[in-house]
Amino acid sequence: MNNLKTEPMVKHSNQVHTTTDYFLFKSIDGNRNKNLLHINRLKKSMNDNYLFTVIIVNENHEIIDGQHRFEVIKELKLPLHYIVCKGYGLSEVHVLNQNSKTWNADDYLTGYCNLGNKDYIKYREFKETYGIGHNECMTILTGMHNKSQVDVFYSGTFKIKDYNEACKTIEKILLIEPYYIGAKRRSFIYAMLQLFKNPNFEFTEFLQKLKCQPTALVDCANTTQYVSLIEEIYNYRRREKVNLRY
Repeated sequence: MNNLKTEPMVKHSNQVHTTTDYFLFKSIDGNRNKNLLHINRLKKSMNDNYLFTVIIVNENHEIIDGQHRFEVIKELKLPLHYIVCKGYGLSEVHVLNQNSKTWNADDYLTGYCNLGNKDYIKYREFKETYGIGHNECMTILTGMHNKSQVDVFYSGTFKIKDYNEACKTIEKILLIEPYYIGAKRRSFIYAMLQLFKNPNFEFTEFLQKLKCQPTALVDCANTTQYVSLIEEIYNYRRREKVNLRY
């Protein structure tokens, strides 16, 4: 094995090692699934213009950063340059990928599910069952709607408040699908969640109004517009009009 001197790149290591013994290395448990599309793009890029690149591994030769580059380098039979950071694990994988913004919610979900995190496993079950987006899943499963929920999800500390109640909530919303194909749209779901908290809103009555006006519910630009439209539908032929917007 050849050792190449270099400037310190990360804590714990100031030496770049080079090898073609690819079987020394392995993926770390909980790391994201390999993205074949990304691998193919990297392969084309490296074929066209190969630049010196270094992957990060821990003392067990588990890949901390550079999993996709490793696959391409191995396939192209190129020299592999790496540095060893003792004690690094999945938490460092997540930090590195958060900083480089290469991971998405699906990657983090797969990682935490592979580690056996029960909340993420139930989250995946919920998402696959109902077919709604990540932000909507996070909001319904936690009962909260704020920007920080994505950071919490990525950090591995996501907690489900009440799974059964969440299922009841989304199933109620999906009862609207026969009357509106966009029932899974994010802004519509947020509008319904807002209305569920309004003591003046009765979901059963709203469904009855939809049956009388099956084409009344249409796409809106945002949650506020959806609430206004739902209020209009809800007040159809109602003697005492109800204000659902406030």
